[in-house]
Amino acid sequence: MKRSTALSLPNLLTYGRCLAVPAVVVLLFWPNESWARWWALGIFVAAAITDYFDGWLARAWNQQSALGRMLDPIADKLLVAAVLMMLVAHETIAGWNIWAAIVILLREILVSGLREFLAELKVSVPVSRVAKYKTTLQLVALGFLVAGPAGDQVFAWTTVTGLVLLWAAALLTLWTGWDYMRAGLRYLVED
Repeated sequence: MKRSTALSLPNLLTYGRCLAVPAVVVLLFWPNESWARWWALGIFVAAAITDYFDGWLARAWNQQSALGRMLDPIADKLLVAAVLMMLVAHETIAGWNIWAAIVILLREILVSGLREFLAELKVSVPVSRVAKYKTTLQLVALGFLVAGPAGDQVFAWTTVTGLVLLWAAALLTLWTGWDYMRAGLRYLVED
């Protein structure tokens, strides 16, 4: 009899990433408090690290599961979307920089919808290497921006670095979004 992987370490890491989302959001309700920014950053970094290890461990230990394949991208999108919204709400991301956040959010919605549609057709769209780089760049950019003003007290260019990296992530987001769309277009026009 096959053992359930619902409580495997890779899935537990993914659950932890889901639980980190409200913790980071709550801490970002005090955007002008350095202690809140540092705690939010610590939780965010821990969650971002689990994004790498949950998949790696699942493959290494042969503990891949349907639950993990479904929940992992959801956990990523929840973390990124919630942090982007909080950073925009408290104007760490403001002005024209909001467009980078919008591009990232729109791509996530587009790709999720496309994946759902293609899944109904039994078509798998594997995650590309560039998409993995995009996710890493997003998480690094958001880490700088979560530190924000508290980070600027230690390294004066923390927020600026985060914004530059956010735009780089937005450009990669456009590229990977187009890749996914192009891969799915032939199935969309066949109908």
